[in-house]
Amino acid sequence: METTKSELIFGLRPLLEAIRAGETIEKIIIQKDLNGELFKELNQVLKTGDKIPVQMVPKEALNRITQENHQGIIAYISPIDFIPIELKVMEMFEAKITPFVLILDHITDVKNFGAIVRSAEAMGVNLVITPLKGSAKINSESIKSSTGAIFHLPFSRISNLIDAVDLLKALGLKIVSATEKGQLDINDADLSGPIALVMGSEEKGITKSILKRSDVQVKIPLLGKTASLNVSVATGIVLYEINRQGR
Repeated sequence: METTKSELIFGLRPLLEAIRAGETIEKIIIQKDLNGELFKELNQVLKTGDKIPVQMVPKEALNRITQENHQGIIAYISPIDFIPIELKVMEMFEAKITPFVLILDHITDVKNFGAIVRSAEAMGVNLVITPLKGSAKINSESIKSSTGAIFHLPFSRISNLIDAVDLLKALGLKIVSATEKGQLDINDADLSGPIALVMGSEEKGITKSILKRSDVQVKIPLLGKTASLNVSVATGIVLYEINRQGR
């Protein structure tokens, strides 16, 4: 599914106004040789405001995205807002809700991402955390894959997922990483209490630094000849097991 024009902003001035109006910007693509006063103004806004992923590309790349007069800049508007991690977790504790957090370590396929979010919402996840860069965009395709579940879950995004893991550990959450090399089968591990479940990309798995910080590494016992599972399927299985253990 192609990105619709309503999800895009073209040009420097419209983008500046959108940022100042509080629009949540998913990503900005800028022409490499762009310059001028408005561009300097945008750079200043990007340095002082919320961090937004920026990609510098040749003009031809922008032309392939749209035939509109883009003025050397295209931005993707996120259909959802993002909430700070610590704010959401503290809200849960104050409401006497046991935090159930899902960290997606560079899941880039939008269909997998959408399917994971659908399972997460159905299994009672309270917060989904993604990296600022290297994650599937929340767009029309991922929304469709999630059957709209994206709109029913709070999301946080952060420059470095390691910082998110350290913060969640400090807030009292158990970091559970699901990996084929896990020490325990999911049904043998203690998955009770406040939990942050980490799922890695199918290509690279979970970042080594995050694995080292994990309180427990779990695996799904496979009984057949299949060596591994699709990440969205695996996520659903682990989320169910966490719920089975008494959430």
